[in-house]
Amino acid sequence: MFYSFARGLLRFLVWLFNGNTHYENKEVLPDGPYVLVGPHRTWWDPIVFALAASPRKFAFMAKAETFHNPIIGWIIGHANGFPVDRAHPGPSAIKTPVKILRKGELSLIMFPTGSRYSSEMKGGATMIAKMAKVPIIPAVYQGPLKFGQLFLRKRMTIRFGAPITVPAGKLNDELFEQVNKLMEDAFTQLDYEIDPDFKYVPDTTKYEQEKNSGKV
Repeated sequence: MFYSFARGLLRFLVWLFNGNTHYENKEVLPDGPYVLVGPHRTWWDPIVFALAASPRKFAFMAKAETFHNPIIGWIIGHANGFPVDRAHPGPSAIKTPVKILRKGELSLIMFPTGSRYSSEMKGGATMIAKMAKVPIIPAVYQGPLKFGQLFLRKRMTIRFGAPITVPAGKLNDELFEQVNKLMEDAFTQLDYEIDPDFKYVPDTTKYEQEKNSGKV
């Protein structure tokens, strides 16, 4: 109930302040649960990903620190968010989303790099998709990268790619590298299909600051 209300409110706000959103290639989205992955470029791309893939509902990971605020924590929790300690994830970071996906009611939004300021792919999405026996759906966001630009009615585009099935075999470095390469290639292709001249370079300086502060 709360998720549907929040999604409707956010859809209205995005329309009101931007009004120039475009969702492409939705026909590739499965009927059942899946892991929706993309390069993490803004703090609002999880929101527009969820709006773009509607009517499917999603769960998502949130930094454990955000739950320290009781009001924000309540909102995130009721919107299907669950806490993850990015510095020390622990087994629950995998077990919780796998359990959610196996129930079949929700899909999962994940960003394989974990941070907006990194291009280093991690193996969490692959592990979760394989254990839950669901496909991975790649997606990319192109649009405003600064909050103020949202009000300039610049075009925002979300484009989905074909499902990626995690190959059979043991969960090892070779498998992670194989699937990470498939996801990276899909992101590159989707970006090209939206705009052949598009180029995004993450701010790795901020990523190093996050690492040094123990946040990742």
